Amino acid sequence: MKISGNTILITGGATGIGYELAKQFLEAGNEVIICGRREDRLIEAQKNLPELHIKVCDVANENDRNKLFNWVKNNFSNLNILINNAGIQRDVDFTKGTEDLLNCEDEIKINLEAPIFLSALFIPFLKGKEGAAIINVSSGLAFTPLARVPIYCATKAALHSFSLTLRYQLRNTGINIFEVIPPIVDTELNKEGREKIEFKADLKPDEFVSAVMEGLEKDKFEIGYQMSEMGRNSSREDLDMIFQRMNPK
Repeated sequence: MKISGNTILITGGATGIGYELAKQFLEAGNEVIICGRREDRLIEAQKNLPELHIKVCDVANENDRNKLFNWVKNNFSNLNILINNAGIQRDVDFTKGTEDLLNCEDEIKINLEAPIFLSALFIPFLKGKEGAAIINVSSGLAFTPLARVPIYCATKAALHSFSLTLRYQLRNTGINIFEVIPPIVDTELNKEGREKIEFKADLKPDEFVSAVMEGLEKDKFEIGYQMSEMGRNSSREDLDMIFQRMNPK
């Protein structure tokens, strides 16, 4: 994949991995658009990176997705890369029945429904574009789930499956499908849950995204890093052992 001269849309691009992707793609010589739900964070990102284009959009909302697509189509006809990055993670305890589910944002709509429907919207638009690509950001937890965040893990496993099948279906269209598979990165993802167990991630977004950029340039269609790369390449027996270590009795 060429990493310069593209026009790129990144969902959830105001913070964390999405913001660092926007930053490094800008530095590599691309036009970058980010969208997100929080206008204040988008404005802050644009203040730090003045070349960014920003758009308020809740990708979990069908009307917002359609408006985003039409806005991009009308204003950025050269767009050739969609990065499905927006995601949330929540602790959900099913021993409480529906309590946690009803008190949380809908992880299925944001983490899974949004990238599926955005891909469907943009695929006809991307066909015929030089360097066309869709990049789905999944997680190492797609391979070895963490029991306290079950819906997040399930949505990311589904996104991995979707990426595989989408890559196959689009194999003759000129649209490449990449999957970025983060390990635990120091971001705002599930900040409340991490604070509850006093967990602090060591890996910074810039280090991880630098590895992603290198992988994209080498046309690696699945890009893991550290533990997520190990999980991606592990046997089922190894994954079962990792699961037991991650989820002690």
